[in-house]
Amino acid sequence: MDQEITTPKNVRWVGDSKQRLQTFPEPVRQDIGHALYRVQIGETPPSAKPMIGIESGVFEIVDNYGTDTYRAVYTVKIGRSLYVLHCFQKKSKRGISTPKKEIDLIKRRLRQAKEMEGKL
Repeated sequence: MDQEITTPKNVRWVGDSKQRLQTFPEPVRQDIGHALYRVQIGETPPSAKPMIGIESGVFEIVDNYGTDTYRAVYTVKIGRSLYVLHCFQKKSKRGISTPKKEIDLIKRRLRQAKEMEGKL
């Protein structure tokens, strides 16, 4: 079976998401970068899962390094681009839920991404 060659989606970084990703440890940057590339070419990386508490079509890539957890949140449901909405180190020690301030920021940036695409 022939595999169709896919043109990678453009990546659009919302807010300071790219700058935050650049502060992560090198192995984490490589893992998340590779996962984002897979998203660009239409694949779903194994480290990606739907982001709970946000609208449908928003996913998070989770990477553990040492005792820390790093996340990159993205959507491909807006236009033809991959929008990276937020990158952060999860610091909460109580449970697995994402802190409300991070959820609120992601929601604001999702709205920004829609505005960037002219969808609002």
